[in-house]
Amino acid sequence: MSAPFLIGLAGGTGSGKTTVGDVLVRAAAGQAAVIPQDAYYKDQPEKPFAEREVTNYDEPAAFDLPLLLQHVDALKAGRPVDRPVYDFAQHRRADTTVTLAPAPVVLIEGILVLHEPALRARMDLKVFVDAPPDERFIRRMQRDVRERGRTPDSVIEQYRTTVKPMHDLFVQPSKQHADLIVPEGGQNTAAMAVLTAFVERQRAEREARPA
Repeated sequence: MSAPFLIGLAGGTGSGKTTVGDVLVRAAAGQAAVIPQDAYYKDQPEKPFAEREVTNYDEPAAFDLPLLLQHVDALKAGRPVDRPVYDFAQHRRADTTVTLAPAPVVLIEGILVLHEPALRARMDLKVFVDAPPDERFIRRMQRDVRERGRTPDSVIEQYRTTVKPMHDLFVQPSKQHADLIVPEGGQNTAAMAVLTAFVERQRAEREARPA
């Protein structure tokens, strides 16, 4: 298999990145390795839970960038990786991992994937998913309470103290690096049709090339 087609998918929390990512995976006929940036939060075993709970998880320093780059490079070279699993309820890296096999398409998804120059340099296509702030907040509230064991008050406090300030400082400015900006995420049928056709063609071309 030839080198995979790398897609960077960024956008604010609750912008619809996951929905767009699912569309792209389907366009790759399921032959895609998905790397969620938030699986690469740094582990903080030395800190008590109370300190981990108030860590700023929306700034670049919260992520283990060297490990993420190492895994991206391995997949580009045709080698499998064991990506970490993050326990959002405990704010710790779990003991388990998920094995990702090489694939014709690699999707790197997260709020800050277009902020990091070293990560951008590895991408063939950079996509930024946009959505109104109030809609993003509602989606985050629903997700964190339902899936991550958070209370509404803790979600609101985190949004006020770190999520919104870091979005304005790091996430929103990274939109300038995008090749394609998708307003309204997966509900933007025209953008989804263009992206789907493009990814289908890239997958087919890579499958047809000699290894």
